[in-house]
Amino acid sequence: MEKRVSNALNYLLWLAVAVVLLYFCFKGVDWKAFWEGLKSCRWEFIAISMGFGAMSFWIRGLRWRELLIPIDSSTKRLTVFNAVNISYIVNMVMPRVGEFVRCGFITRHSARDSQDKPLASYDKVLGTVVMERAWDVMMVILLVLGFLTVGMGRYGEFFVSGILDPISAKISSGGVLLTVLIILVLAILVFLAVKYRHRSGYLSRVASFFEGIKEGLGTCLRMRSGWKFVVLTLMIWMCYWMMSAGIVWAVQGIDVGKVSPVLQGAVANVSGLDMLDALFLMMAGSLSSLIPVPGGFGAFHWVVATSLLTMFGVPWEMGILFATLSHESQIITQAVCGGLSYLSEVFRRR
Repeated sequence: MEKRVSNALNYLLWLAVAVVLLYFCFKGVDWKAFWEGLKSCRWEFIAISMGFGAMSFWIRGLRWRELLIPIDSSTKRLTVFNAVNISYIVNMVMPRVGEFVRCGFITRHSARDSQDKPLASYDKVLGTVVMERAWDVMMVILLVLGFLTVGMGRYGEFFVSGILDPISAKISSGGVLLTVLIILVLAILVFLAVKYRHRSGYLSRVASFFEGIKEGLGTCLRMRSGWKFVVLTLMIWMCYWMMSAGIVWAVQGIDVGKVSPVLQGAVANVSGLDMLDALFLMMAGSLSSLIPVPGGFGAFHWVVATSLLTMFGVPWEMGILFATLSHESQIITQAVCGGLSYLSEVFRRR
């Protein structure tokens, strides 16, 4: 009961943060100009962006399946695709919870062994999700390093003053030491649970759970085609890039004759954005996920609009328009794909 209350309060807290961020993002926005911009942008490019979003869900499912096959070779492509889509819907309401939901989804659809236990047990599947997310974090780090190396003069100041300095300011030697100590204590506890598992049924269950996670993490070394996993990872992030580029093209195509003076000058500001800038905006938007607000509402809008204003001098009205088109188009894509996946599972059960 206490845990449920704690989870509810935590959710309400981050929901409140999202509401506050949305309030400040849209405070003072000229709504007449905002709706004119929405109506006059190039919606065919937004459709292209949404198409790449749906494609990224399918490819993410295929990549995840490469990690699941060593555990359960019968895992179907449609199953992992539906699991990914349904997890996105859950994450809209409860950030991070979707990752656990998709683990249970795969376990429920897994083949059974001779003892009627799922081959893809929950702990093993959770290990594959941790490994998958680790690869995504690595891709973000590589992208940041790439920008700092290739475009230091163009993007370096933003990363240093806007990202690295705030992070380093919040990291103290005491905090690092405490984190290392906690990890060390957890490692010792897991080691003791594994070593003395035969003395207690509880310790045996704990040890089995962590061994399952370890096996799930190790599936990256037992994949049939490691190169395929790497290629699919690159394809996922290529889709993200094209999603961002689609929104850039959509706002660049705004007919200045159909919008008020508030946006006419802003269109000129975004006209010079290129594919490298679209990649930068994609990465800036992905960093907003560090703020665990439901559905990314508010956090994404704030980060992207601030990035456009700081880096390219794009007025706030256009930045909010860009962020809204980018975020809400993908929310719709997730809702549609998640709904179709849910219906797919309903009919599969019948």
